[in-house]
Amino acid sequence: MAADFAAARLNMVESQVRTNDVTDVRLHDAMRAIPREGLIPAERSFQAYADTAVEYAPDRYLLRPREVSKLLQALKPQAGERALAIAAPYAAAVLEALGLTVDRLDGDDLTAVSGSNYDLIIVEGAVTRAPESWLAALVLGGRLGVIEREGPTGKAALYLRAEDGIGRRTLFDAMAPVLKGFEPQAGFAF
Repeated sequence: MAADFAAARLNMVESQVRTNDVTDVRLHDAMRAIPREGLIPAERSFQAYADTAVEYAPDRYLLRPREVSKLLQALKPQAGERALAIAAPYAAAVLEALGLTVDRLDGDDLTAVSGSNYDLIIVEGAVTRAPESWLAALVLGGRLGVIEREGPTGKAALYLRAEDGIGRRTLFDAMAPVLKGFEPQAGFAF
């Protein structure tokens, strides 16, 4: 079975990552080496390399390989940087393989960032809008990659802390399940 997963990893990088303009060879190498199947329940391991979000815990999903690789590339991770992976076990493993120090936040309260001074924050799941606590945890030059979603389709966003504040740029359309507790709030409309 292990040989099947190795072939599936290679196929994932060739057909879902490289074909979507992810050109960072370091990401390709890390994604070819990290066993996604080890991050999800054994009964779902057959989904590890499929073009779908895979539930790894109740209401928590690994992003599709396309989305996570594009987000990681946009964040421009560098060895030696400090990262925070929010509900993002696969992205954390990739960042560690690239030489970053990674803290993981995967509890009940995903807005309770205990540290600060992060060069990079990545989230594997959609939110309506990035919470202030995540943005406040970024150092000068720090980047946050997250999918923001209010309707059926989300948009990947890159936030950057600069001397004059936080900037935001939309990167690409993305499909990702909304993290529990981050659902859009129903409001009154005329």
